[in-house]
Amino acid sequence: MPSRRQRQVGELLHQEISRIIQYETKDPRLGFVTVTGVDVSPDLRQARVYVTVWGDKAEVKNTLAGLTSGASYFRRLLGQSLSLRYIPELSFKLDTSLDYGMRIEALLDEIKEEDDEAAGARSEDEA
Repeated sequence: MPSRRQRQVGELLHQEISRIIQYETKDPRLGFVTVTGVDVSPDLRQARVYVTVWGDKAEVKNTLAGLTSGASYFRRLLGQSLSLRYIPELSFKLDTSLDYGMRIEALLDEIKEEDDEAAGARSEDEA
């Protein structure tokens, strides 16, 4: 379980990285990117930045490559805007929880439709 300091630094990094991506980057590889979370190591020297990317697999791959190559740029801007002793090394990871949740939702809808059809067939048999 992350400490209070890890959570605070993670939230601060989340806000600043989101702002930098939105307003200060001009890399054409970065499509529609949303930072969904940041996990910081206990020593606050490494941060895993979770992102979701809108687009097909090629766009996702291209965007992750752009984020990874721009990690040092992000660190430099973070160093200018934050007063932390160490600016963590950034690694960008694709957050697949949204896709996973949508898949579960689709499966639940499918089960509900099958149950509704079965209930309708039973009521017709009884009539």
